[in-house]
Amino acid sequence: MRIAVVSITKHGIALAGKIIAALPGAQLFCPEKFRAEAEVAAPGVVNCYEGKVGDQVPALFAAFDGIVAIVSLGAVVRLIAPHLGKKETDPAVVVIDEAGKFVIPMLSGHLGGANGLAGHLATALGATPVLTTASDARQTLAVDLLGRELGWKFEATHDEIVRCSAAVVNDEAIALVQEAGSEDWWTGHANGRSGPLAANIQRFSRLEEVPVENFAAVLWISQRPMPDDFATKLAGKRVIYRP
Repeated sequence: MRIAVVSITKHGIALAGKIIAALPGAQLFCPEKFRAEAEVAAPGVVNCYEGKVGDQVPALFAAFDGIVAIVSLGAVVRLIAPHLGKKETDPAVVVIDEAGKFVIPMLSGHLGGANGLAGHLATALGATPVLTTASDARQTLAVDLLGRELGWKFEATHDEIVRCSAAVVNDEAIALVQEAGSEDWWTGHANGRSGPLAANIQRFSRLEEVPVENFAAVLWISQRPMPDDFATKLAGKRVIYRP
């Protein structure tokens, strides 16, 4: 990921140096008046600006995959609000307090990778990650991340992702059908999972084995085209994964 680390205070810049050490290739952005401190903290990767930090946001959104802001959460909300697009394209945004105690993914937690970035930084800084996405809080399957670290692609509409994700976290019956790909997708899950697969998720080896009327959602891992009869029965409540 192309990462920009933004700090607007002298003490924040000292923390930014530790963050950049944990993120090879990251760039530091700070006010011109703190150039000397920034060059000490992160030599060779400093970008200083005149004026307001808010004026930098459009360029940061366009040029970087992730933004780590050592700025108050409320201030970051106000700064980025006018520039939000959609979850599929917005960069990951992670907020860290100046003391380095808490790491908070606040935008694009799953698809943008903010949750994973927050976990990495929390480990590097000895901080506490504050994850508010339901699947992470409950340590269950994240529908839009299944197989991501294995290179799988998913086929689903936005509404299908929302519906299937809600079914998972609300403990509704989920059929997970795996006909292809590595089976090591749980322990190596994108955000890390240490417990067993949630009890509401039942596994099958063939789509034809699934009594679809008994399930709120079907997650199908396969290389074959979906049979016509299932395409109709599963409309609106399935996600297809292609290893």
